[in-house]
Amino acid sequence: MSLYKVGTIVNTHGIKGEVRVIATTDFSTERFVPGNKMVIGAKNNVEVEIATVRNHKQFILLSFKDLQNINFIEKYKGMDLMVDDTQIPVLDQNEYFYHDIVGLSIINNEDQSVIGTVKEILELPANDVWVIQRKQGSDLLIPFTEQVVKEINLDDKTAKVVLLEEWVADEN
Repeated sequence: MSLYKVGTIVNTHGIKGEVRVIATTDFSTERFVPGNKMVIGAKNNVEVEIATVRNHKQFILLSFKDLQNINFIEKYKGMDLMVDDTQIPVLDQNEYFYHDIVGLSIINNEDQSVIGTVKEILELPANDVWVIQRKQGSDLLIPFTEQVVKEINLDDKTAKVVLLEEWVADEN
């Protein structure tokens, strides 16, 4: 059984066992519902069942069945929420999970040079933005659109992109 990260517990909220979660999944409304089972921490493998869910600012507030007391859940701060591979939905063609994209090598479609590696994906209203960690210089932000991302090859762990000169101006 493989486990996939869907969120991180960043803090507790109140004294009734709620935790603040930052979601790292595209399917947060389907993933975080009462009755769904998850695992806290890849090493601990503490299996939990969601009891309550509500949104609060940029966080999702969760409580877990039989852990509805701050003393029971405080030790899980900073740990990841995981799901097993049986709970992963089937995607359509040209759709990808975040965990498939993070870690890809980004290649300039024009000259085939390696730009860097996807280290994070930001969910923005218009479209997702890939944060590319370059070997030198600051991180590069590129929009995940058809005009920019030309090809994704999960077998080779690469993605080819078209860059504008303005994006690479501060490379050094």
